[in-house]
Formats: sequence, C-alpha cells, structure tokens
Amino acid sequence: MTDSHNVSDYHRRSSHHLDGYARGPEALDWSGQPNPFRSFTAAPQVAPQVAPQVAPQVAPQVALPLLQEGFDGIGFNQLFQPGSIKSAPMDLAAVAALFELSLGISAWKAYGPDRWALRCNPSSGNLHPSEGYLVAAGISGLEDGIYHYRPDEHQLEQRAAIPLADHKTSVEPRLLIGLSSILWREAWKYGERAFRYCQLDIGHAVGTFSYAAATLGWHLHLLDHHSDQEVATLLGLHDAESFIDAEPEMAELLFEITPRKTTKAIPDHWFELAAESRWQGRANRIDKHPYGKWPVVEAIARATIKKHRTAIREADPTLDIKPRHLTGNATAAALIKQRRSAQHFDPRFMMPLQTFLQLLDATLPGNGMPPWPENGSPAATHLLIFVHRVSGLRQGLYALPRSQEGLTIMQQEMSKQFIWQKMDVAGELPLYLLIHADSRNAARTLSCHQPIAADAAFAVSMLGEFDRTIEQDAANYRQLFIEAGLIGQALYLEAEHTGFRGTGIGCYFDPAIHKTLGFESTTLQSTYHFTVGTPLVDERIETLPPYAHLER
Repeated sequence: MTDSHNVSDYHRRSSHHLDGYARGPEALDWSGQPNPFRSFTAAPQVAPQVAPQVAPQVAPQVALPLLQEGFDGIGFNQLFQPGSIKSAPMDLAAVAALFELSLGISAWKAYGPDRWALRCNPSSGNLHPSEGYLVAAGISGLEDGIYHYRPDEHQLEQRAAIPLADHKTSVEPRLLIGLSSILWREAWKYGERAFRYCQLDIGHAVGTFSYAAATLGWHLHLLDHHSDQEVATLLGLHDAESFIDAEPEMAELLFEITPRKTTKAIPDHWFELAAESRWQGRANRIDKHPYGKWPVVEAIARATIKKHRTAIREADPTLDIKPRHLTGNATAAALIKQRRSAQHFDPRFMMPLQTFLQLLDATLPGNGMPPWPENGSPAATHLLIFVHRVSGLRQGLYALPRSQEGLTIMQQEMSKQFIWQKMDVAGELPLYLLIHADSRNAARTLSCHQPIAADAAFAVSMLGEFDRTIEQDAANYRQLFIEAGLIGQALYLEAEHTGFRGTGIGCYFDPAIHKTLGFESTTLQSTYHFTVGTPLVDERIETLPPYAHLER
C-alpha cells in the first residue's frame, strides 16, 4: 500500500464509533504512569540564571531578570497591535522567558496525596509527549550549540557544543526551536489513537511559542520544508547512543524566532556539523515497565515521515494586517500562565455575542497575528459550531469556513438540507447558520457522551481537508492535526482573556459526525473538538506555585 493509503487506513482504524472505541489499553495502572519529564543524564546544564521567577520563600535570588524589568507588564492586547512591543535583545534571559511561557510549568495541582504539574502548553491527558530543543547561534550568554529544555528544572541541557555562528565576522543571532514527540507517552493511555493526539499537542506547542515570542516583540517562522531526517540530525535525535534503553523521539518540525518578519534558510553546513558532533547526555527511560505495544502507532509514524526537502514558504509581503481591538487589560504572561482546561462548565450562563465573535475572529489565519506563523500554510481546517448559549444567536449548527475555498468545499460536501444563511450580526466574519435546533444533545453524544460539550456556551468540531491534503503528501496528515491544535490554542487564550475557559476534546465519534453532516466521501474529516464556557472550579484541588519544588 502507498503511504496515503496507509494514512487513510490508520485514520479509519483509529476512529471512535458509537458502538465501539478505537483500540486502546483495557486498563491503566496510574501508579505506573510514564515520567512526564525527559532529561539527558550527564548533559551539562546552563546555570541558574535560566531559572524562572519562583515563590520568594523558595529562591528569590534566581528570579528571571527580564521579568523583573517589566516583562510581566506586557498587555495581551498589545500582542495584536503591530509595533507596540519593542523587540527584546536575543540573550539568555529572553530565551529563558520564551521557554517559560511556552513549555514551562505554569502551576502544580494537588488533591490529597496526588500532585501533578500543569504547563503553559496543553496536552491530551496531561501526558506531554512534546519535547523542545533550542538551536542557538550567537545568542548572548549562551554557547553555540543544541540544547534540550527541561520544564521540571527550567534548565537547558547542552546536548552538543557546535560552532554554528562565524564569530570572526559580525553576525546576527539565530534562535531556532525544534519539536519532537515521544509517542509512547500518549500510546500508554490512548492506544492506537495516540498519534493523532501527539500531533494536536505539537500544534498547541507551536501556538504557545508564537504567543510567547510575541510578548518579546519577536516573530515565528516555520522551517518545515526540511526532511524529518534533517530535523532529527540537527536535534541529535538520530544518535542511537543517546537513547540506549530509552524511548525514541520522533522529529516533528523546526521554526525560527526572530525580531523581524522575515527569515532565511538554515546553512547546510549546520546539518553536517550536527551529524559529526559528539552528543552529550543519555536520555532517561520514561516508562520502566511498559505494558503492551501499539505497532499501528509506529506504522503511521513511518508512513508520515517527510522524506524530502521542499521549498521554504515566504511570508506574504502584501498581507493586510488589521490590528485586533480587544477589551480588557490582562497581561500576556498572566493569561498564558493561567490557561487551564475546564473540567466542568456552568450551564446557567450566556456568552455575549461580541465575545463569541471575538473568539471566532482569533481562529482565522492570515493576519500576521499570533498564534499564526508569519509563513504558515493556507487554511485547510474549517469549523462546525454547535451554539448553545450565545446572546443574540439562536441555538443551532453553524459553519465558519476559514478560506473562500473552504466555503465551497463545505457547501459541496455537507447535507443539502443546510440553509447556509450568512449571519449579518457577525460583520465580516464568514459565519453561516446551517440549521436551527437544540444542539446540546448532539454535541454531547458526538463528543463521546461528555457533558462538557453540552454545558458549554458553544462547542466546535474542526473539519480538515483530508483527501486533498494526504494525496499531496502523506506527511501532511500530521499538518492537519497541527493546524487544529493551533486553532485550539487560539481558543484557549482568547477564552481566558474574555473571562471564559476552554477545553480540547480528542474523544469524539468520527463516523457519527460525518453522517450527521451528510458526508458521502472523505473530502472532509473531523480532527479535533473544542468547547468554551463558564468554568466550574473544584475548590478541593489546591494550586501551588510552578517552581516551588526547586530547592536550589
């Protein structure tokens, strides 16, 4: 079978049905949950000045300098006003802030004897398969080379010292981020569906880096034109000795963080230097007693490998950037750190129409605003919205195509019974009413019978352009979920900013959704669900500072 056929087969096989779920473990031993933190034993660590701002009684001497200088004062609204934030210097303190607000721990939670960490980047089941790497060249205070980020210590582990920058001449610093996935972290709990969740998490992680970069006056540019082998080589994931008796990591993507709206290609000799480098440290084993294997997950990972380098996408210089005018005065750092996944919603509250429209506006790409990369792909994911409790809108099913072509595809593929009434109250937003109905029961049922999908103000099903995407390249299957994760991250932070809360839902009945919409082909496929509403907070669960556990 071709790779695209393998992808189609996996997607069908990993779908949940009303009469049965995709294959997963029959039981879970939570006492044997995989270690959520990867580390590289014996790898040199960057000194404590990389440590974050922590509770004063723990270690006030290692507070992050940039935060002390007013970094916490950057307003969330400023992220969407071009030129309102002065670019931070590309030094160690700024790199520390970047990682703190992207992959760092945001809080600890405790209930009785149980204690678990929350992070700025969301993750399915809080399992965190995504790992972050730094490729540093000419960064002040940091030796050139490749580093792994440890969220539990807020430290950079130096994997290789490589002279990437030519310090004999005046060169500008380059800051590249690489992401990888430890597939077993998700497979341990979710079995065959795990690969989908790993890709959603990568999308969320790209989103967190985009927001974090914006708080520093920086921009995010994708470098996803490289083959996976090149990415693995640059990050040291190819080095077998580094992963002896440890779970391997799947290379995902690269992107660059710069003060400018443009980027340039990675020099080819960087890959050559990495291939010849001596890698430091040995990866820890995250699951000492694994139970069972999921060969289907490994097979889909092989089928979606990006084998060849493609042309780098350039940002559109003609882009008409329209600043988003948002209400509220919350700071960006506070919102990023307070982001949570709601566990329950209070069904008594309505969402104002303007808030709803502001949330939808955040999901549209192409305006050069976070979380969308400067040179991102054209939109291939569109929104189906179950409106439950929004002032000024009747309950029902709505559509938000994220491109003009998406509108055509949705109208061609969906049931001819839908009315496609353009909503004037939405202004320029392409919001269409499909059908008036009480949408709560449908949302709950389709989202694996979860009440959170019905108690929210609204629920979203993300529909990816499936056939066309994987026919172009089987590796693009990953991109569909990454795009969905990016949309989810936009909804997460926008919900927090407007006083609501969101939660991602990876469990939904794929064929039932497609049947409800009248699909007769796989042109569109559901890739992710998301809900936003008024959260009910369990006061029994204690919240602790993010790095209070560090006794330095």
